[in-house]
Amino acid sequence: MKRIYLFCSAGMSTSLVASKMQEVADKHNLPLEIKAFPDPKLDAIYEQYHPDVILLGPQVKFKFNVVRDKYEPKGVPVDVINLEDYGNVDGERILKRAIQLLKSKK
Repeated sequence: MKRIYLFCSAGMSTSLVASKMQEVADKHNLPLEIKAFPDPKLDAIYEQYHPDVILLGPQVKFKFNVVRDKYEPKGVPVDVINLEDYGNVDGERILKRAIQLLKSKK
């Protein structure tokens, strides 16, 4: 099972996005675990679960360069969720992007 983990400032709004993404993944029988967490827990979550993709909520996009520089060398793709998709809670579009990132993994 691959892990796609979302991180935002508090983990609240992003948990709804993660839930919608998980619904789409389950509907298509994709072996994915999609969860949301507050961004201050990113390092601890990485150490414990080793996510396969890290997505940042738009509200923490200012942390993108730091997170990317830390985790992409470890083989974990990092991206910021598109603001419009996030606002529309478009789990399908966000999941498609996450799957593209999974496929691009080194």
